[in-house]
Amino acid sequence: MAAEENKALVRRVFEEAWNGADFNVFDETNAPDYVLHDPSVPEEVRGIEGIKGFASMFVGAFPDLRFAIEEQIAEGDKVLTRWSSSATHRGELMGIAPTGSRTGVSGMTLSHISGGKVAEDWSNWDALGLMGQLGVIPPPEQAQA
Repeated sequence: MAAEENKALVRRVFEEAWNGADFNVFDETNAPDYVLHDPSVPEEVRGIEGIKGFASMFVGAFPDLRFAIEEQIAEGDKVLTRWSSSATHRGELMGIAPTGSRTGVSGMTLSHISGGKVAEDWSNWDALGLMGQLGVIPPPEQAQA
């Protein structure tokens, strides 16, 4: 696939699957043996059902979750997406009760495309910042006191 087609595929995942909460899009965009590598998650997310469950968990906790693609760079079979997100914490997230907090997080995801599908993602985002915004950890100025 050409670089622009690869970028469009990844953009579709962000816009339709995540922003549109249409998790069936993963059936069309992701490889059956898909793997998500994310240092904020204890275990890799594997397979289409795995990514559907992972996305459902986040959208359940943040029903108004929206990703904005800030920039994409494609070379060969890789697409790097720099993104930002905004959301309101309205449901439980990994044992964290809803706070009603409005959040904003940024990150980058490197996607490997194989056979016209997303085969792997390496995602790195400000998980620590999110925990601070939810009040799970104290803000830096309080932690130093």
